[in-house]
Amino acid sequence: MNMLIAEDDRIQRENLKKMLGEIDKSLIIYEAEDKDEALKISRENIIDIFYIDIVLKNSSGLDLSIEIRKIYKYEFSWIIFLTTHVEYITQAFKEVHCYDYILKPYDKKDLINMSKKIILRQGINTVIKRKYVVFNLGDGIFIKVYIDEIIFIEVYIRTCTVHTKRAKYEVKGLSLKQSLTLINSDYIIQCHKSFAVNINYIIKIEKSTIKSYKIFFENYEENVILSYKYKDVIMKSFKNNGVDILPLSNGGSDNGYN
Repeated sequence: MNMLIAEDDRIQRENLKKMLGEIDKSLIIYEAEDKDEALKISRENIIDIFYIDIVLKNSSGLDLSIEIRKIYKYEFSWIIFLTTHVEYITQAFKEVHCYDYILKPYDKKDLINMSKKIILRQGINTVIKRKYVVFNLGDGIFIKVYIDEIIFIEVYIRTCTVHTKRAKYEVKGLSLKQSLTLINSDYIIQCHKSFAVNINYIIKIEKSTIKSYKIFFENYEENVILSYKYKDVIMKSFKNNGVDILPLSNGGSDNGYN
């Protein structure tokens, strides 16, 4: 399981990490001291439990949590606040729907007991929620791909290329419509006659021509075309999600796509 500690005090962060590490040596614990670092880690990984300090460097834990909730995969994730400011907790429950809070200085027994309960419950939920699809690559080769690891899909001359965090896979004879039906995910959306994107990995949308845009992804070099036909659908998915929409760049081209 993956945990993220967002705490700007290094000593307190290390103490909390040490306590959590005693629960299970296999736990992967990420650390961040501010909002930007925490969001970067959250987008690049799948975090199961968040421990967030109410007061962060250059931000607040509430602001960070609100941004985390806007990321589709964390809409219902476990968030625990770390605080000495009890007066903020009511706001945290109302605005962020956090699970609980831990007062500083940390009580080791309370921290471990609370975390163990979440780990047990999260383990059950993960089995139920994490979905995958099996693609036939031909020559007797079948590959299992977790849907939440798909970045985008492109189809060219009846070859479907599935771009994932791990690798690219080519599936012959599969149309875009067929691939979307097979995947059956509400966060992988068609953005062009040849492309469909995972909205959770988009970092920027930039105007390319009068009738098209380019979509860029977090930590992935390739980009795709967003055509005018699908613009409203994609833009609606990102309402209030903080995606950058940039003006038309000089010398933009639609690369032959419509």
